[in-house]
Amino acid sequence: MMHSQPESGALSAAAPLHPDSDLFARSGLQPLRLAGRTLLPIVQGGMGVGVSAHRLAGNVALQGGVGTISSVDLRRHHPDLMERTRGLRGEEAKREIDAANEEALRREIAAAKTLAGGRGLLAVNVMRAVSAYAEHVKTALQAGIDAVVVGAGLPLDLPDLAREHPKAALIPILSDARGVQLILRKWERKQRMPDAVVLEHPGWAAGHLGAAKVADTQDPRFDFERVVPETLEVLRKAGLEGQVPVIVAGGLRSHQDIRRMQALGAAAVQFGTAFAVTEECDADTAFKQVLATARDEDLVEFTSVAGLPARAVRTPWLQKYLSLIDRTQAVAHVKARCAKSFDCLAQCGLRDGLIGWGQFCIDHQLAAALKGDLKTGLFFRGRGALPFGDQIRSVRALFDYLLTPATA
Repeated sequence: MMHSQPESGALSAAAPLHPDSDLFARSGLQPLRLAGRTLLPIVQGGMGVGVSAHRLAGNVALQGGVGTISSVDLRRHHPDLMERTRGLRGEEAKREIDAANEEALRREIAAAKTLAGGRGLLAVNVMRAVSAYAEHVKTALQAGIDAVVVGAGLPLDLPDLAREHPKAALIPILSDARGVQLILRKWERKQRMPDAVVLEHPGWAAGHLGAAKVADTQDPRFDFERVVPETLEVLRKAGLEGQVPVIVAGGLRSHQDIRRMQALGAAAVQFGTAFAVTEECDADTAFKQVLATARDEDLVEFTSVAGLPARAVRTPWLQKYLSLIDRTQAVAHVKARCAKSFDCLAQCGLRDGLIGWGQFCIDHQLAAALKGDLKTGLFFRGRGALPFGDQIRSVRALFDYLLTPATA
């Protein structure tokens, strides 16, 4: 593996946390009850390509929270799988790369489970927009993952894919109550309801955002003070009051934020960038430093290659790309095949010549960011100051911070 840190165990010598610990008892927070487990109300968001793999997810679960592996292109953490897929072209490349990523996903789940030691809960985040979405869901479930989280599109068919795994939690990522209502209506016909829902605010989150276009990310309908009560009312009318935890994500950074969200009726808070800058994060240290030192004024919103709004750090590569976007979109055209022989997305602005969509290879740019390459990397980051400023601290330190009232 490419990790520079030790592979076994948590970095912190402190005993793992749990909902019965003294620290949590003093926090004044309520636990998250999900999939028959009692957990700390802290969820680590999924971050690809390879940013949240087994090491980060396993250590988060070890502390009693929800650790999440992103399923996208995990082969990049496995030199043997990268070598197996090097230099291939056409259909053979896609077939072998997809197979390598499924093998990497199985390896990462097994390693995360070993790290977690049965504590917390482990999830896999799968983007609905990726071409291998169904295969990733099935592979994760067959590997014994506790939960499948799906964003970047409506997972209307997720209950069908998980039919043989009734104990696995199914969790869609949405941005407003209308999306929740649609999922409930469609899933009811399949005789399965979500085990939780994540409400992600597109005005604050990192990466691909749950809005139709960039101008919509600040729409008031996404504000937690509005969307959480609206979602709870949708759940109440569906007869699911108290049965489907609501998890909120985007721009939340502190114990007070968790307390405020729970006062609104949310059960837990999901954190992405805050975990991306921990010592246990699976990305290179240079990647973490880029995110830790970036400020809100360094961020830019743009339309990604998946046709969705996205938020990232304004790096030299992104600045140059944005300066040329009008020219590249003007000459957008359908390609005979993916330039990288991968076809990672079901619909790709670059490959499919979609005017108005991003015109770059997102897998290539995110893989460069994983290694901390400022010249060619795309670094997704959420808005807002980080808990420890520009410092890179441990997962345990972040849990301690989030569970400790400011007055303490």
